[in-house]
Amino acid sequence: MPSIISKVLSLIISLWIAKVFLSSLPYKFTNHPDTQHIFQTIGQWLNDFLPSFVGDFFANYAAYIIGSVELVASCILLLASAIWIFSSVKVVKKPMNYRALYFVAGLLSSATMSGAAFFHLFTPLGIVVIHNGKSDEGSLFFAAVSILILGLILAAINNPRSADNKRG
Repeated sequence: MPSIISKVLSLIISLWIAKVFLSSLPYKFTNHPDTQHIFQTIGQWLNDFLPSFVGDFFANYAAYIIGSVELVASCILLLASAIWIFSSVKVVKKPMNYRALYFVAGLLSSATMSGAAFFHLFTPLGIVVIHNGKSDEGSLFFAAVSILILGLILAAINNPRSADNKRG
């Protein structure tokens, strides 16, 4: 893929993933009722297969853990994007390898959202989350799947082993 196309595509993907992750943090870090519903539903489901302390731990702490991972991924994505932009306009003369950052953040984002997609598909949570009579119409599931796929694309086009990426 031509370098400028992969760079612009990486920027667009990064901004989308960071937007989705960062906009979810207030829900995860404030124990919002919708977040409680999601993680308690999964925690109760886990209790059917694993010792109850596992499901209880998930219900009580997974939102904070996952939110923290999403925050780290967002920071890496935004840092990589800033380095590329600043090096493109010659503000930074010898930039660090932002493609490696894109690669790592793409894999981290995909791994995180593979868990989300799994829980939507295989637990009582379902693809369409309904809480207090309100439906999300599948938006959480589709956002997770989009990030899972786009994170893999981001990692693939920024793979440090690729000859194109060694040239910058």
